[in-house]
Amino acid sequence: MTPDFSKPLYALAPLAGFTDLPFRSVVKKFGVDLTVSEMISSNALAHGSKKTQRMLEKSPLETPYSVQIAGSDPEIIKRALDVLNAREGIDGIDLNCGCPAPKIVNNLQGSALLGDPESLGRAIETIKSYSNKSYTSVKMRLGVREKNHVELAKVMEEAGADFIAVHGRTRAGRYKAPVDYDAIREVKEAVSIPVIANGDIDTPQKARWVLEYTGCDGVMIGRAAVGRPWIFAQIKEGIDTPSPALIREVVLEHFDRMIEHYGEYGIFLFRKHLHTYSKAGLPGAAAFRNAVNTITDPIEMRRVTEEFFSQEPFDKISAT
Repeated sequence: MTPDFSKPLYALAPLAGFTDLPFRSVVKKFGVDLTVSEMISSNALAHGSKKTQRMLEKSPLETPYSVQIAGSDPEIIKRALDVLNAREGIDGIDLNCGCPAPKIVNNLQGSALLGDPESLGRAIETIKSYSNKSYTSVKMRLGVREKNHVELAKVMEEAGADFIAVHGRTRAGRYKAPVDYDAIREVKEAVSIPVIANGDIDTPQKARWVLEYTGCDGVMIGRAAVGRPWIFAQIKEGIDTPSPALIREVVLEHFDRMIEHYGEYGIFLFRKHLHTYSKAGLPGAAAFRNAVNTITDPIEMRRVTEEFFSQEPFDKISAT
């Protein structure tokens, strides 16, 4: 199944350490149109890493669903695609050209490809030629240090990308520099394939403004969905602040899915999510965060979490 661009498309951005199967399963219930796996090393796929195989798992609700890979060596990418081609339920392959992490960049992967358009084009062509999935997409930044986003987008289009998601910063800008929505608009105007805008889209109002200002075919939201998976329903359906009951239900479901997927190790992984969820406006949030940092029993963690998110009043109290 390919993404439907006949109306604005809302996508969940891949975030390493956050957008795993349990989180995507929760977000999908709020109407997100496209989900993407965490970034997966093509080298790890090619060498049959068991941990990597687990990262490919998806919820039955996730359609369409992309697997995002990092890589540049055509032979390694082909071997990774052999693994992905053998798996059903994957609708598309997304090439990461945005990750600024040194361990990725130093291997000519992620945003390093932005500095080597020839290798970038070759990687996309390899995926397009060898993948048996419905589509090939790319998540890009505006350049390495200088912005050459239009040139890069044209390389991607010519190499066969079916659509592009544009994070409106350079690699040097990492996650703090202002997002350049003018540059995203320039990409949209320069290519004929769909373009998705990404970067600092953290409210329904901002999502609508970005769509209108850039003319893009959709928006991709990452960090703003962590702790607020209902943001997609707020954008698409115009719902107001979620009720205390809904927040409690979401947090507990997310926790249960983490334990189901990771076993007791899910307790440790879920702590960072609880830190974010607890900013919803409840008293005693700092004490709650300190408490969950020391709990190692899943039953106790669930009890403390349910108790905290059952407090009243809820909406108007600032987190402490």
